[in-house]
Amino acid sequence: MSMQNKPQMVEAVMFFSERGGVCKQMLFPEFEALLDGVVNMPEFADQQMRVAYVVINPRLLIKAAVFFYLDFDEKGAPDKGWNIPLQHLSEKAGRGPDLGAGPIRLACRSQCPVSWHQMHLWDPSLAPGQNDLILLRDAAKRNNLGLLVEDESAQAVAPERLQMASEDKWYAPDPSKEVADKLAEKLDQDHRLKTAQLIKQQRLRISSLSQQHEEELAKFKLASAEQHKSLQAQLQGLQQALRQQEELNASLKAQLAVQAASFQASREELSEQLRALERHGRSESDILRSQFENEVQARVAAAVVEYKEQIAIRDVELVYRNEQEAQLQQELERLRGERDELASQGGGQILERLAKLGVVFVVYHPGAGHLTIPLQDVARYRDNPMAYAAAKCFVSEEQYRQWLAHYQQPSCEAALPSGERCAIPIDRIDSPSRFAIGESNCCARHKASSRLRTVS
Repeated sequence: MSMQNKPQMVEAVMFFSERGGVCKQMLFPEFEALLDGVVNMPEFADQQMRVAYVVINPRLLIKAAVFFYLDFDEKGAPDKGWNIPLQHLSEKAGRGPDLGAGPIRLACRSQCPVSWHQMHLWDPSLAPGQNDLILLRDAAKRNNLGLLVEDESAQAVAPERLQMASEDKWYAPDPSKEVADKLAEKLDQDHRLKTAQLIKQQRLRISSLSQQHEEELAKFKLASAEQHKSLQAQLQGLQQALRQQEELNASLKAQLAVQAASFQASREELSEQLRALERHGRSESDILRSQFENEVQARVAAAVVEYKEQIAIRDVELVYRNEQEAQLQQELERLRGERDELASQGGGQILERLAKLGVVFVVYHPGAGHLTIPLQDVARYRDNPMAYAAAKCFVSEEQYRQWLAHYQQPSCEAALPSGERCAIPIDRIDSPSRFAIGESNCCARHKASSRLRTVS
């Protein structure tokens, strides 16, 4: 076998599908060609893919792994601003589980050697039956990349690696005891190493589960808020319908009163006619009186029955709506209690438990560098991160904001007579405390001191 065909360590990249499992493999030079725009991946168009960079030894065993995200546009081209140093992360990564060639070097979101790349990494699932590390190990063993494999049958100890004991140690006084002690020491070391690997793997799994719990809690809070909003809208609708029904009942009662008054007026008119008829004849007046009384009673009775039926129907509907309103009010109180209970078990307690476990909160701000935020300052930082960073730099928030704009684009901010900015590149001031408005953010011609000299 020639020297160039000798098996050696190989860098590869493996893509995970949404359903789980490795869906695409390529060697690292092919991945670099993909990043350079030489080729595109239309099957990954408009997706954020979970990707793993792995280092594979000649026996097809994984020695290092970096789990990272890669975004593709609608044409299947990777994000042009992607710049994660995969090889550097894999070299500086901490220890991970043993995949057959000793503990691997593992870099992921919960174990990232470079803090500002943490947001671009993801944690592999360690659940039984869906262990992403096992999927990587099996994919490497299948050797779909066609890597050169070291012939294990030809493995033998090289002569130069053999060590011969000196003659005075050939005949040890008690060789069995010495062998037993060495074996016990080796077993103890193996046991300690496996225990440390298991603890490392469990910590990684605990971190991953904690993040999943936080995401589920946030989803539950959002669903609870939406359900509360929906019930509130439904309750308002029922209250409005109740008010309309009450107004309708009042209108019907008013109509009934008007009709009763009309009946009373008609009765008085008929009574006057009856008295006039009495003057013309007693018998005829008796007949008319009887007819009038029967007619008036029939009309009044019919009207009273009709309006009583309408009022009874409205009363039943009113009782039903009151019952619905009471049930909705009880449901609303229950949801409020659940929301308050979830809120009391939420962010504050989780942050306090994390702080007790030794977790520290570190953020990066230009000019201030990496800031470690104590637990008691988390709320103040969340309310105004810019003011918090300015205080750490011993400057005002306004000065820090203006310095940050200068730091991100060091150019002259003075206005020309035409109204446009001067925009001449100037030297960047790296420290907010040394930044002077009107001096540090202006070119030599527009500095305040230069203008004063010109005027004098």
